[in-house]
Amino acid sequence: MSLPPLRIGEGWDTHQLVTGRPLILGGVTIPHSHGLLGHSDADALAHAITDALLGAAALGDIGKLFPDTAAEFKDADSMVLLAQAYRHVRGAGWQLVNLDATIVAQAPKMAPHIPAMRARLAEVLGVDAARVNVKAKTAEMMGPVGEGRAIEARAVCLLAAA
Repeated sequence: MSLPPLRIGEGWDTHQLVTGRPLILGGVTIPHSHGLLGHSDADALAHAITDALLGAAALGDIGKLFPDTAAEFKDADSMVLLAQAYRHVRGAGWQLVNLDATIVAQAPKMAPHIPAMRARLAEVLGVDAARVNVKAKTAEMMGPVGEGRAIEARAVCLLAAA
């Protein structure tokens, strides 16, 4: 049986909110009293997208490519990591058809920042912004995200053979 040259990937990430760090999502710095805690800049949206792309291409995950035990990735710009991961995906013979991502955060409101996130992600991935969708939801005051202690992101992508 011949399969169509398409692959779907899914990614998910979450980070704790802490004081003393910037809040960066989708490569955009968002004004807020707290930022995300992590080995890199902790951009949960970029991390979820990176995992979706790598997963669709059967290239593992972000932790395999950029281990959080490696000093070279300490405070790394997640958009640089995303670009590098997508180069691996392209090198394996795949290209992005579209990407859909969801940020789950109680605060701050994400809507004013979504156009900039879409533009930045499209720029890093070298695709038209029409292929990149970002939306936001709250956790309705439930769990760590709803209590304002964390932010999570989910992403799904479709790849086609290049």
